[in-house]
Amino acid sequence: MPDTYHYPAEIERDEDGRYVVAFPDFGWGATDGATRDEALLEAKDLLRELIATTIREGEDLPEPSRAGKGRPLVVPPVQIALKAALYEAWRQAGISQRRLARDLDVAESEVRRMLNPEHSTKAATMDRALRRLGKRVTVTVDEAA
Repeated sequence: MPDTYHYPAEIERDEDGRYVVAFPDFGWGATDGATRDEALLEAKDLLRELIATTIREGEDLPEPSRAGKGRPLVVPPVQIALKAALYEAWRQAGISQRRLARDLDVAESEVRRMLNPEHSTKAATMDRALRRLGKRVTVTVDEAA
């Protein structure tokens, strides 16, 4: 299970001079922008969609590879990172959604919403579920790139 959901992006210029961004760890999807900064802003949205699609399809999230020269790390929105962490912890636990709901003393529909990348869930609720699965949420604040 990844301990972070920051993924390195590859940035190239296309024949029209636009900056194209892709995430090699996922192996599909790309976005672009007129400037490098614009392309990286779009990349955050793309990363959110890549993670959400992987969750919806019931697949394992790839382990993020290392950043490097020309491969900046893209940080997903906090909400989708929490959803990814819960999804991975739940899969790792090997329990049903019904069992997690029983352990959390909530309705199974609430667990389905917690695992749904399109549904907004309070951070405290996600933290509680992750703790129940033996995980701990930490927050790191860095300088903006």
